[in-house]
Amino acid sequence: MKPLFLLPLILCLGFGISWSQNGVSPMAGARGAAMGDAAVAFQDINSAFSNQAGLGFMENMSFSIGSDRRFFTNEIGSYSLAFAYPVQKTGTFGLAVNYYGFSGYNEQRIGLAYARKLSDKLSIGAQFDYLGFSIPEYGSKSIFTFEFGLQAQLIENLAIGVHIFNPTRQEVVPDENIPTVFRLGTAYTPNKKLVISGELEKDIEHPIQFKAGIEYFIVDILALRAGLSTNPTQNSFGIGLKLNNGFKLDLASSYHYTLGFTPALSLAYDIQKKQK
Repeated sequence: MKPLFLLPLILCLGFGISWSQNGVSPMAGARGAAMGDAAVAFQDINSAFSNQAGLGFMENMSFSIGSDRRFFTNEIGSYSLAFAYPVQKTGTFGLAVNYYGFSGYNEQRIGLAYARKLSDKLSIGAQFDYLGFSIPEYGSKSIFTFEFGLQAQLIENLAIGVHIFNPTRQEVVPDENIPTVFRLGTAYTPNKKLVISGELEKDIEHPIQFKAGIEYFIVDILALRAGLSTNPTQNSFGIGLKLNNGFKLDLASSYHYTLGFTPALSLAYDIQKKQK
């Protein structure tokens, strides 16, 4: 095995070439991907990736699986799984798992989350994360960090979300940090058919990003979505289908003006409580 001290160089090269996640949370399913990833105020199973505080508003146990292919390249694809289990008067427990990369370089992420609704309009959440980085020829590295967030209903139909990832500036190796990312956003829901979201994201080492998205249900089972983001500039679009018995299917694609399209797909299952 080659010396592990070469790992940071390989990581930097890998990150620059493949637009690696570098430990940061994956997109909030295909729903988030279609809406420019402006998802910090989401209140569904996708909150397991975007802002764990959103899990506190959930009432039913839910599962989600998803995948994307960055720029139609298998080597930089991502697979994710999420689980949320609300416990009455206790809070919601969650699990978020993500695999990114290929045999020559990959990242693994496992997060254990807990969210609690403090009132009808306020929820907090936190997640303890294991991050694994592996380059078979050069070695591997494991890191532990955490993230936390808050969501509040400021006024009727307007929610705000705040989230921070890796506030302790954990390092892969000396002088090579996992990104510390701050997110602030809103979701405006004027009626049951329409959601408009906006978000600012700041990695402390990179320029601020602006994200925005819109979701509109043209019929009860079919939603159309679109979004945009900056730094880099990307447009996105997609659809959502509410299937029978609590299943939801989301399809999306984002477009980078230099590198092309990134398709994404996710399937969620919401276990409805039986009515007494």
